[in-house]
Amino acid sequence: MSLPEVPGILRAAEVAQTVDAIASWQLPNGMIPWFPGGHADPWNHVEAAMALAIGGRRAEAEQAYRWLSDTQRPDGSWHQYYLADSIEQDKLDANVIAYVATGVWHHHLLFHDDAFTASMWPTIEAAIDFVLDLQTPRGEILWARHADGTPWSFALLTGSSSICHSLRCAIAVAEHLGHERPDWELSAARLAQVIRQHVAGQLPDAFAPKHRWAMDWYYPVMTGVVVGDEGLERLDERRDTFFVEDMGVRCVSDRPWVTAAETCECLLSYLSLGERDLALELFACAQRLRDLEGHYFTGIVFPEMVHFPGNELTTYTSASIVLAADALSGASPASQLFVDHDLLPALIDADAADAADVAADPSRD
Repeated sequence: MSLPEVPGILRAAEVAQTVDAIASWQLPNGMIPWFPGGHADPWNHVEAAMALAIGGRRAEAEQAYRWLSDTQRPDGSWHQYYLADSIEQDKLDANVIAYVATGVWHHHLLFHDDAFTASMWPTIEAAIDFVLDLQTPRGEILWARHADGTPWSFALLTGSSSICHSLRCAIAVAEHLGHERPDWELSAARLAQVIRQHVAGQLPDAFAPKHRWAMDWYYPVMTGVVVGDEGLERLDERRDTFFVEDMGVRCVSDRPWVTAAETCECLLSYLSLGERDLALELFACAQRLRDLEGHYFTGIVFPEMVHFPGNELTTYTSASIVLAADALSGASPASQLFVDHDLLPALIDADAADAADVAADPSRD
């Protein structure tokens, strides 16, 4: 497996340096904090594990997944933030919890190690079941539970979009291992349906209003829920709001702050729709945030060109660069996971599935 390289923008040797930089901050127990002495969250931890695997650091990646299995709560969840030896934030975030399925399927695509994939199945199954217990009858998935189990009262578009992609990865793992989970398939279909209806303006109250955030703009496209002409239309609608020429993508619409992770995620959205030139332009912008040791700064404020927050370098930002480079180069067997959504199990027709359930059991009507 060759290292990613994007000619004229990022060399393979530079990708290797970034992967080594991520690995240098991993703790002996496998946890990958944002930065030394900082916290880790399971979503960004998985993002970093995927980058390690792409960069040939398979052992470190698998240690990262073992940390997840070792710290998983009996109910299948993880807390939102962990320190090296304690819990910093005890909230149970559904999107954070679901992402392990994406990481494990990515790892399987890279190495086709059935023994490792099977060893992670109990972790995935418990996590996804926890997440789907937060799904409403309409289809959206509530953001989180408090540590005492009390659910939050609203759903997030970004989180639910990411969960939809993670669900399809979980279904792919289940199918590969011979486990039937038709309930997961129906849940994914209902979730995708409500996201599409919300994006189309038919269900404006389905998700909490987060219009300031770039992720709410591009995540339904990046995760393969809104595709084709509808995807292009959505990205075109607010491109001028979030895309800063020669800089990248704003984190929020009303602040002069460009972030490398959002820029890399957004380029995956464009790449999935065939807009390669714009994806390459965004990737070049993200290189402004590279430091001499291969780490990447989280963001930069313009026009002052000051790194913010406070010269912060983060493993998840570096990981987003590696994943984007892989998607652009097609270097690894997992390179298309975020851009060719036809490679994942198809989303079934939720209405047809519901009609079939009613036909089989009229009492469900």
